Amino acid sequence: MTDKTSRGEYETRLDPALWAYIDSINAWYPPEIVDQPIAKQRAVYDRMCRALRQPYPPGVVAKDGVIAAAGRDIAVRRYRLAGTAPRATVLYYHGGGFILGGLDSHDDICAEICAGTGFAVLSVDYRLAPEHVHPAAFDDALAAFEWAAATSSEPLVLCGESAGGNLAAAVAQATRGHPRAAIGQVLIYPGLGGDERSGSYVEHANAPLLSVGDIAFYRDVRSAKRQSPDDPTFSPLRDTDFSGLPPTVIVTAECDPLSSDGETYRDRIVAAGGKAWWHEEKRLVHSFLRARTTVPAAANAFASIISAIAALGRGEWPY
Repeated sequence: MTDKTSRGEYETRLDPALWAYIDSINAWYPPEIVDQPIAKQRAVYDRMCRALRQPYPPGVVAKDGVIAAAGRDIAVRRYRLAGTAPRATVLYYHGGGFILGGLDSHDDICAEICAGTGFAVLSVDYRLAPEHVHPAAFDDALAAFEWAAATSSEPLVLCGESAGGNLAAAVAQATRGHPRAAIGQVLIYPGLGGDERSGSYVEHANAPLLSVGDIAFYRDVRSAKRQSPDDPTFSPLRDTDFSGLPPTVIVTAECDPLSSDGETYRDRIVAAGGKAWWHEEKRLVHSFLRARTTVPAAANAFASIISAIAALGRGEWPY
């Protein structure tokens, strides 16, 4: 648990309600757990997710399924509002540093996106590292998109947070010429492989809940042998072409090393003639979606995210 003596500049920079959230997360999933075996990390993380899980909003129903893709099965969970025909489908890629999480870890978030938009949500249980290094997660994320494009008639919106934001951006870039290309994407504090020598990587190198050391750990676990940092399916910001991407909304947290990735990605898309909007949520930290029930600023941010997804799914630009 983070104590006041180790909070540094963030002691007064962050609200007491947010500190209560940070302390609760650190109590469930302490920073030093990165020294434990991956299996232990997953068990502790899953226990935390179960403890913080919220009930489904009224009317939301979910059904598990499997996508068969190139000799492997990809588990998915589809959410919908009972008795309604969705106008769009949201492909959701969960966070967890590419080593944690699954269909249950972000189950309530997906259900709330479904309720808030009226859209179907397809959550993807992509393969995790270190058992499956890059490009396994990307391949599964792409296969889920291709399956959704082939089996549904609704417009597709890509969405992901943290590691999932990386996957959503990589899929958007890989499928921009697809006949059923996504009509929008919403990235929530994504890690996109930006310049770690500047911006938020330096200013917030030791921010609560995610440090540059954590980022390096997750990157190293995910990397294949001789992994190229310039592979855009690994680091979307390393792409050389940002044209033709769907309208993009990126929401980051001010006190998060990854925040500058959102700003840079916005700038690259706009410079290539595309439509993108980036917003940095002040005085919030990485993973603030889990604080949405106790921290008003996080609740407001999540409501804005849902509104952006809803607008993009209707073919509208929200900003």
